[in-house]
Amino acid sequence: MKAAIVEAFDHPPRYADFAEPIVGDGEVLVDVKAAGLHQVVRSLASGRHYGSTGELPFVPGLDGVGRLANGQRVYFAATRPPYGTFAARSITRPAMCVPVPDELDDVTAAALANPAMSSGAALMRAQFVAGENILILGATGVAGRLAVEIARRRGAGRVIAAGRDAKALAELPALGADSVISLNQEQDALEKAFRAAVAEAKINVVLDYLWGQPAETLLQAIGRKGGSFAAPRIRFVQIGSMAGEAITLPAANLRSSGLELLGSGFGSASPQQLLEAVGEIFQEAARKPFQISVNPAPLEKVESLWNNSEQGVRLVFQP
Repeated sequence: MKAAIVEAFDHPPRYADFAEPIVGDGEVLVDVKAAGLHQVVRSLASGRHYGSTGELPFVPGLDGVGRLANGQRVYFAATRPPYGTFAARSITRPAMCVPVPDELDDVTAAALANPAMSSGAALMRAQFVAGENILILGATGVAGRLAVEIARRRGAGRVIAAGRDAKALAELPALGADSVISLNQEQDALEKAFRAAVAEAKINVVLDYLWGQPAETLLQAIGRKGGSFAAPRIRFVQIGSMAGEAITLPAANLRSSGLELLGSGFGSASPQQLLEAVGEIFQEAARKPFQISVNPAPLEKVESLWNNSEQGVRLVFQP
């Protein structure tokens, strides 16, 4: 079958022939129709992600939309290496499939699932309840923009969106953001803006897609000064690390605040929780579409398009 094949961690996948997947016990074959290129897929293909096995060659792709042998159209995940979703066919387990509503086409569903999963699962991890206030760090990317919409639809009291892209940032109020914070400021000014937002909006939950310096600055702003008591509880949910893999976190920032650090990802949320988040978003999207920009492309162009990174647009390959 034709597939994208990772043959070296320092080179984009190549479109070529790959062995047909062999279905094992408890597995089903999927005829792949669309698969999104997420940041974690790129990270795995480069060997940098904590989930990388280090073994070559393999087909990249963590999830996709396809049809089962009985004709059912599903979103599916958790393929078995070396069979990813950037191929004509892949494999999964029935428990890792979610029906796709008729109102969603293959490409839209494939683009929507992963970013929706990230914010939906993160809100589950934070035990978010309607009426609480949310700050989204990294709100101008695909996942961050979607998180703004999801937070608003889930009943957030206030939604504060922070990001770098000025044009995308200006569009976020139309998606549900009450106010925005530009990350293109000097660190002192940014910390001051964060500190004001945390205090004035009474932030309960942070969804962080960036880590690195922006997260470090926000965590510094959350730390309280003056020795006051009964600091408000803030659940900081770490989702992505687009701005860096490590930060410096002074111990005083934790002791002086009601800060709770959580992670949301493949190791911290169960597969059932992640799939539940996708299913809920699919149903919401079927009732009222989300605003998500998609660039569909044939899989044969995977090598030339692999490193394209258009802000706010999700690339979806079709075998």
